[in-house]
Amino acid sequence: MNSFFIIVFFIVFVSLAIFLVCSSFYTVEQQSVAIIERLGKFSKISKAGPHFRIPFGVEKIVRRMPLRIQQINIEIETKTKDNVFVNLDLAVQFKVDETKVKDAYYKLALPIEQIKAYVEDAIRSSLPKYTLDESYEKKDDIALDVFDTVSSEMSEYGYVIIKTLITSIDPAPEVKSSMNAINAAQRQRLAAQELAEADKIKVVTAAMADAEKDRLHGEGIANQRKAIVDGLSESFKELQSGGDLSERDVMSILLTEQYLDALHSFAKGGNRIIFLPSSATSAEDIRTQLLSAFMANSAKTVKPGANKRQ
Repeated sequence: MNSFFIIVFFIVFVSLAIFLVCSSFYTVEQQSVAIIERLGKFSKISKAGPHFRIPFGVEKIVRRMPLRIQQINIEIETKTKDNVFVNLDLAVQFKVDETKVKDAYYKLALPIEQIKAYVEDAIRSSLPKYTLDESYEKKDDIALDVFDTVSSEMSEYGYVIIKTLITSIDPAPEVKSSMNAINAAQRQRLAAQELAEADKIKVVTAAMADAEKDRLHGEGIANQRKAIVDGLSESFKELQSGGDLSERDVMSILLTEQYLDALHSFAKGGNRIIFLPSSATSAEDIRTQLLSAFMANSAKTVKPGANKRQ
């Protein structure tokens, strides 16, 4: 009988010992801490690894807090400086300050909601400083303003704000449509200006080309006339050097030759119709008229005392 009681006592004792060991032994995971209270009062903070506590509810784990970086995604509706309502998507990255774990647990009852409230308040204070276009261009500046405001506030409660990111700025659909229409109109205006400038360049270039062509054509005609005059002068001197021909005879020969050359060139150019004098005396009349004109012009330029053959 005594043996039976001894065995029962031993079993109870061993079971109690196992229970005490199991209830007093606990572990804390890596990158996290455990807040321990003793009889309802803060006792200690246990870091990663195995630990013991007083069993029977004397010491208990009230919260296991992660030390890793966490993220909150927030959607906020607010308006810009030019009274355009937009929806902002923000990502707030934060973590518990390892040196202020006690404050992080005991000072804030709902830390996620309270961080959101601070971020929303900071955004509604910062974004109205910028127009819609500026909010896109200065998105990083707005995020930095929010970071400075929220991080200083939350540091008192044991939370470290790592970064605030504005991931999206989304105005109303009708505002988007208007912006697209404005951009399209601006691009069309620039395209029209570029096309007009191209047409202007074409016109100016064509005018310059025509002017250059006319200049070169004029120089060609001048050079041609000079060559003709020089050739006639040489021919005149050669014919006059014979001594048997008067100045009038030489001019008559040269003019007749030029007239025939002109007819030959006209016919060689592919012209099918050539208007010739209708009578035999008409050619002589043309020659006489041309000769008279040349002689009259020559008489004006003859020096006083010069000898002329009749």
